[in-house]
Amino acid sequence: MGTARKFTDLLVWQRAHQFVVEVYRCTSTFPKEELYGLTSQVRRASVSIPANIAEGTKKSKADFRRYLTISEGSLEETKYYLILSKDLAYITATQFDDLTSKAGEIGFLLFRLRNSLN
Repeated sequence: MGTARKFTDLLVWQRAHQFVVEVYRCTSTFPKEELYGLTSQVRRASVSIPANIAEGTKKSKADFRRYLTISEGSLEETKYYLILSKDLAYITATQFDDLTSKAGEIGFLLFRLRNSLN
């Protein structure tokens, strides 16, 4: 990243971390038979978003861009799992809309940060 900035100072990481906390809260009510299925998948994908941001901050600019791209992919994967969760009635339409809105903001912030590194 080229600066002494900590990953926790990045707005995109802060938003992504809060998103993960909300995903965990929503998935805590999923059916028990989904514990090793959809619950695990959506949690793992969402955690990958801020984790890759954090890891990338200690890399070169080119590598940081690559880590941000990986975060974007994990975000898209999470968005699919949210669609599936809504369609299976594991989350409400309100929860889906809220999480999807937050995912959109995170996607925008990731895009802006990645482009600023060019």
